[in-house]
Amino acid sequence: MLGLMQDRPLLISQLIEHAALNHADTEIVSRSVEGPIHRYTYKDCAARCRKLANALTKLGTQQGDVIGTLAWNGYRHLELYFGVAAMGAVCHTVNPRLFPEQIIYIINHAEDKFFFTDLTFVPLLEAVADKLSTVKQFIIMTDRAHMPETKLANVLCYEELLDAENDSYQWPLFDENTASSLCYTSGTTGNPKGVLFSHRSTMLHSYCVCMPDALGLSAMDTMLPVVPMFHANAWGIPYAAAMCGTKLVMPGARMDGEAIYELMETEKVNLSAGVPTVWMMLLSYVKENKKKFTYMRYTIIGGSAAARSMIETFKYDYNVEVLHAWGMTETSPLGTSCRPKKKHENLSDEEKVTLSLKQGRAVFGVEMKIVDGNGKDLPWDGKQFGNLLVRGPWIASGYFKGAGGQAVDEDNWFDTGDVSTIDPDGYMQITDRSKDVIKSGGEWISSIDVENEAIGCPGVAEAAVIAVPHPKWDERPLVLAVKEAGSNVTKEQVIEHLSKTLAKWQLPDDVVFVDELPHTATGKLLKNKLRDAYKDYKLPT
Repeated sequence: MLGLMQDRPLLISQLIEHAALNHADTEIVSRSVEGPIHRYTYKDCAARCRKLANALTKLGTQQGDVIGTLAWNGYRHLELYFGVAAMGAVCHTVNPRLFPEQIIYIINHAEDKFFFTDLTFVPLLEAVADKLSTVKQFIIMTDRAHMPETKLANVLCYEELLDAENDSYQWPLFDENTASSLCYTSGTTGNPKGVLFSHRSTMLHSYCVCMPDALGLSAMDTMLPVVPMFHANAWGIPYAAAMCGTKLVMPGARMDGEAIYELMETEKVNLSAGVPTVWMMLLSYVKENKKKFTYMRYTIIGGSAAARSMIETFKYDYNVEVLHAWGMTETSPLGTSCRPKKKHENLSDEEKVTLSLKQGRAVFGVEMKIVDGNGKDLPWDGKQFGNLLVRGPWIASGYFKGAGGQAVDEDNWFDTGDVSTIDPDGYMQITDRSKDVIKSGGEWISSIDVENEAIGCPGVAEAAVIAVPHPKWDERPLVLAVKEAGSNVTKEQVIEHLSKTLAKWQLPDDVVFVDELPHTATGKLLKNKLRDAYKDYKLPT
């Protein structure tokens, strides 16, 4: 027997129209690429999304066409998020931090038909345009007054495109499993692979992001997403914000500590989200300039594990709580959130910080488990660690055009490539990437644990830990550290600091100070490059 409920497809058009009707005067604030702060409302945004759909229709866009973007977090990019997907096309965000060869590959592989770009990235596109085989026209996201001289062919001005249209457009109804957006992995090995999201997966993910035990967005919040809109759909925040009416503050091209802090204060931001490298810059600025946070209460940290020292600095120095979350492009990306349970109310502050170091519990909709090298399920005891597998309605079942081969097993479990523990309360903690774990004398050493402790050493700004060959123990940890400005911290001081929390066999055999560390296009440490550079490194005897 079937239920007698209406069968309405879950479509992204419903998000922006809901926001326009129920949160009509809630602001979307952007630091524009041109410079000034831009303000408008969800009602204004929805009207411009409809204009965009009319414009794309006149240009010849069909349902299923892929529309590319190279843009910062801003109101025009937000319009593409909703307008492109809602008309049945696919919004393909391209990460400008990738190598030019990867950008060429991605655009051609996706078969982008039209391509939208912020002013910042016009030179980047000019350098590769002759190698882009499918792009018919480029649309520069600015007004006529700021249109640049460009070598790009078939160029249109975004504002002129919209000004020529009216805001009357009937969003089509179609299967909720229709593709809505396309994001490519950062491609640390081999070519990047495309993750193709659907309207259904995006809508269910948005419901989840708004849940109190997930990221907890609401109409009471002012959210500043520092995580880029070209990285895993900005963790789904733009869609979830429209669902619940959250005020959005978009940082644009200025991602330095001063610019982020200024927006947080002037717009009364209470909630933000980004990777640890961004918060390192923000905390450095706040500390050097003796600033305080007036309104900030939570920051969501994902992408990489946050060090204990960072969590403690936010909590004790600035009264800002860190919410650890975990996910990846293939998980839309939210998989876990480290919200406490009722039983944790009476923990000491130190115990609460220890809990917050974990990546958290699986949000509803995501199943997870850990397995050993033979695929055998491991217990949730918080001690045994294994390969982390996940499945659920917003987890990828494969990659675009079949790249990378089979992505899930016969039971739809997706291997994340992370090694983790899960404790009896369901809290998952990443101990390493499977390719980064250090195997020493039959024991496994977590490079993440050593890194996070090293970052807590006074005078150390950033650290990476890799395995280097050892004649007796197979592999041993090597710390590569960047000093804080003006610091003269020594190798001995770093190892002494680590010895307070790590067992002797976990301690690094050496510490090498470097001027900077390489990062992926999404801000993660590029360890394969470090391993290549130090593959012949000789440890001190």
